[in-house]
Amino acid sequence: MPRRTVPEQPATSVGRVVGTEDSTPLQFSVAVAEDAYLQLDDVVVTVRAVPGLRPVMTSGVVTQVRARHEGASFGSDVFLIADGVLPAQVQEIAEVTTTRVEPECYVPPRPGELARRATGDERAQALYFDQMEKKVAVGLGRDGDPIYVNLDFLDGTRGGHVSISGISGVATKTSFALFLLYSIFTGGALGRRALNAKALVFSVKGEDLLFLDHANTRLDDELRADYARLDLAAAPFASAGFFAPPTPDDLSGRPYVSGRTSGVAAFWWTLYEFCHDELLAYVFADAEDERNQYTMVIHQVAARLRREAVETGDGGAVAIEGQVLRTYDHLVDFISDQLTDEDTRRDWAGPVTGVGTINAFLRRLRSSLKPLRTIVRGDLPDTPSRRVSTENQQVTVVDLHNLPERAQRFVVGVVLASETARKEAAGAGGLLFTMIDELNKYAPREGSSPIKEVLLDIAERGRSLGIILVGAQQTASEVERRIVSNSSIKIVGRLDPAEAGRPEYGFLPPSQRARATLAKPGTMFVSQPEIPVPLAVEFPFPAWATRLSESAGSPSTSNGAARRDAFARLPVADDPPPF
Repeated sequence: MPRRTVPEQPATSVGRVVGTEDSTPLQFSVAVAEDAYLQLDDVVVTVRAVPGLRPVMTSGVVTQVRARHEGASFGSDVFLIADGVLPAQVQEIAEVTTTRVEPECYVPPRPGELARRATGDERAQALYFDQMEKKVAVGLGRDGDPIYVNLDFLDGTRGGHVSISGISGVATKTSFALFLLYSIFTGGALGRRALNAKALVFSVKGEDLLFLDHANTRLDDELRADYARLDLAAAPFASAGFFAPPTPDDLSGRPYVSGRTSGVAAFWWTLYEFCHDELLAYVFADAEDERNQYTMVIHQVAARLRREAVETGDGGAVAIEGQVLRTYDHLVDFISDQLTDEDTRRDWAGPVTGVGTINAFLRRLRSSLKPLRTIVRGDLPDTPSRRVSTENQQVTVVDLHNLPERAQRFVVGVVLASETARKEAAGAGGLLFTMIDELNKYAPREGSSPIKEVLLDIAERGRSLGIILVGAQQTASEVERRIVSNSSIKIVGRLDPAEAGRPEYGFLPPSQRARATLAKPGTMFVSQPEIPVPLAVEFPFPAWATRLSESAGSPSTSNGAARRDAFARLPVADDPPPF
């Protein structure tokens, strides 16, 4: 059988719509020409004439490519074909999932119609970039051109919140989240609102995020070119503040860090704040706590502490019923004495509370001594810098890695509740992006806790307050469903094969689910409401230091200091609402 030849294709053509497989308005296949190729994630367009209408252009993304010998019957025929004994034709078929039909006449591409790789304006139209008034660059596509997300789905205008999933240490979730924040702040999409846009970042993995304002020593011309292709400057964060817990057993209030020697403030809560703000509930932050009866004791004791505690004016110590308490240990001992004394038990725990319930409360309260005694204090000189605040810098990093898990829960819950209350009091205005790693630890699918309630509140009404949650987790299947479902932007890096099969990743086509199990670091799949197919992106290496060994040695200079002052001067409420 003579070798079949493929007609010469136009310069931009890659093949023709296949006629041996069904072509639908939502999916079609392209036979790739011999001198061309199509790879996964390529953007393809084809045009057909429709009577009475202008030509209909169907655009799509390649979601699968397969190659086979046409004319072979058995697997062993490949050897005969390679030796020239058996005639056959190699044919590659690309499966294309439709992203856009323009005009909206949903007719199938006709077999034999030319298909071409989309570039320039055609690519922008196929991926709806032409309809995005405010675009945020999230990386480069497989074709080397920028990929964007619509800011309207990030700033609360039409949606908000970001969910990032992937294997720890491989999926680069934190790196991508920081790059996304950097692109939002510096890419120009926010306009003047960038001055009042803030980020609150909780760091739980080492001191890697304490150098965001340091240039990366690996920054070279190639990396600068990668950022330039995204219309971004390759530079560290210009306005950043850092908080870390105080060093244990150190009465000087020195922050507990080793790599960075300056620019980090120690944070803690005074005993008076603990009592007056009723922070006791955040001590019991395990997800199953709300299902136990001793939660009524928590609220009774917290209310009693609020009424009785008097500030002594001495490092945050409190006086309760004539006793001066200077440490968290003293406070726990005092509460224990009141609940075990038959004369005071009724007043502190409630009139109908049983001894077993009180003992269950006390066991859990005493177990918090070691985790919390470092960050709940009445024996340190009070300084304004100890209060975690996002007001004086654009990016605020709260380092938690040196704290036990229970203390980490306490800090996240208290800080989030405080920032939510502050934003609610300020009214609609500037944006606050809250980045939380290991979200499944704070908002698990099962159970209830004060922290989970705060996160649910942010997920369900946070965008009306200008609070946007950027959550990262290894397993989205273990995060509260309402938080994941309220995330307009869903991002996936490298996934465990078992996790990839969960229904939470139903937005990924089968081919992308398979690819997610072998994605290399730096490759992410980005899903957004306007585009029916998630887009694969590669984001550039951080221009800021991600560890001490990468630090160029000095933070952003006077320009960064000037910007920090600008952030401090501009009140959030002055910013026009984003919706």
